[in-house]
Amino acid sequence: MTRAHFYNAMIPRYLKLAASVLATAALSLSPVFAAPYADGSKVESFTARDQHEQAFTFKPAETKFLLVSHDMETGKKANAALNALGKDYLGSKKAVYVANIHGMPGIGRMFAMPKMRKYVHRIILGDDEALIARFPEQKDKVTVLKLNDGRVSSIAYWSPAAEPLDTLLK
Repeated sequence: MTRAHFYNAMIPRYLKLAASVLATAALSLSPVFAAPYADGSKVESFTARDQHEQAFTFKPAETKFLLVSHDMETGKKANAALNALGKDYLGSKKAVYVANIHGMPGIGRMFAMPKMRKYVHRIILGDDEALIARFPEQKDKVTVLKLNDGRVSSIAYWSPAAEPLDTLLK
């Protein structure tokens, strides 16, 4: 067998092997980046920390509303509004607030965390890309998932600087 024949025979094998490796990698990532929640979706439990470094376990069946801010500017507005509503407001509504901090650089966290600790309400820190990717998003709005027995019964979006939260948490 000549060298040219050898290489011509081996190239398809390597291409098949490469395609197989890529397909396996893509399939292994798909559970990590599942589709965003939609009406009827079962919301998965997760663990995270709050702004005081306290452990938190999200229990979908015990939660009626899940609020998620996706960017820092919207998060600041949401925190100001939630702070004004008081320490017990979210708990009284069986609501949990998650702030996306994934991708925030270390220097940004150095300044953001002390500010977050001053708020009276609990802020769950969403620092997991796969977790945050599960929540639908609209620019400059907080996602509000209404849950019924751990499933999404509706999705709304809150503009914290422009509208009261009470209308969405009914």
